[in-house]
Amino acid sequence: MQNKVAESEVIVRPLHIEDREDFLAMSKAFFNSDAVAHKVEDVYHERTFAELMRSSEYTECYMICIADQSVGYALTAKTWSREAGGLTVWLEELFILPEWRGHGLGATFLSRWLNRVEKKEKDIYRLRLEVEPENRDAMRLYRRQGFERLGYDAWVKELPH
Repeated sequence: MQNKVAESEVIVRPLHIEDREDFLAMSKAFFNSDAVAHKVEDVYHERTFAELMRSSEYTECYMICIADQSVGYALTAKTWSREAGGLTVWLEELFILPEWRGHGLGATFLSRWLNRVEKKEKDIYRLRLEVEPENRDAMRLYRRQGFERLGYDAWVKELPH
């Protein structure tokens, strides 16, 4: 690991309308990286930002900042799970700019997010995430934070629009 950024220097805050350009740039970088199985259309990034500005009913976004510089973001989504017995929150995306990776920012975000969820969000029963099999660094990070492999294969069927 490179030099770790002091936790006191890391700001994790909700996404604001003023973050639009930073969010869209990082979101596009995420979907053009090895962390995802396939790219998405540009309109999907715009649609996601619009939904984030509309409501936190389905999804929330947190900007990860050092001083006034956005260096990453995390996107969560909510779903109901009978298997879990209630509300499940997915960590859909956790992205740190390449030049800021290895400084402990992902771990700092996860630690703060998990602390908030575990202490204040009593209606959440499970947290889930997906990770590409080749992304060993992310797997180590998630294991250190208490996540375990579920063992399911993920299947999807896209619907025409």
